[in-house]
Amino acid sequence: MAFPTKLLFSDLLKHNVRCENGIDHGPVISPWMHPPVHRVLGWVSRPSNLRLQREVWRLNQLKGINQQEIYVKGPSSLSDQQTLDRLPTLMNANVFNRSGQKLGLIADFVFEQNQGIIQYYLVSRTNPLIPGTSRWRLSISQIIDKQPGSISCDIDTFEDLPIQKASLKEEFLSKSRKWKSQFQDLTYNASDRLEGWIDHQISESENDTLDYSYEISNNDDSHDDWIDSLDIDSSEEFNRMNKSKRNTSSINEKDLDPWI
Repeated sequence: MAFPTKLLFSDLLKHNVRCENGIDHGPVISPWMHPPVHRVLGWVSRPSNLRLQREVWRLNQLKGINQQEIYVKGPSSLSDQQTLDRLPTLMNANVFNRSGQKLGLIADFVFEQNQGIIQYYLVSRTNPLIPGTSRWRLSISQIIDKQPGSISCDIDTFEDLPIQKASLKEEFLSKSRKWKSQFQDLTYNASDRLEGWIDHQISESENDTLDYSYEISNNDDSHDDWIDSLDIDSSEEFNRMNKSKRNTSSINEKDLDPWI
């Protein structure tokens, strides 16, 4: 039975294990991992809810997969939950950033079916069992340290990672950030246009002021030219003209006064 070369481990968690004899060995409950080299060695199934016995299967025993079951060939290794809890694993491990701040946990991973090499991990902010939680893709190269139950990554936030599956909340936050950025760009463009219009009005006002000053200076020059154009030979003659004008003005005022 054909199956993809790359598998998402959470897809195996939805399947029951059936051997070549047709016996149902229960659902897959956890991976069997070798964290130092980021490799999957197999998986663990639970044949009964009433017993603590667990069955461990090697990855090379996988022979087929469909919508509900995975098919294996060969016998399993028997174990118990207490022993399996002591085995190292990165599933549900806490994820820390470069500053030592906890960001979330490992929720899933994609691996090659032939060699079990993990391609990348999927991380989430909260419990991955909660429906609709978001998943971000964490590559192996971004992991700088790993300890039992925790890993340190060369990132600041999950926003530094490509998102694999977005929840409704995350999509709304992403769109909100996009709308905010577009609104800021629109505001900056409007401010630039307003500043340009104000600068243009100020420059036009300064040009009008300069033109008006130039016209006033030209009018003063023309007045001086008019005085200079008079046929006056000396200052005595100019004073004589002013005195004559004052006398004429006083005579006219006396003629208009009825009491004189």
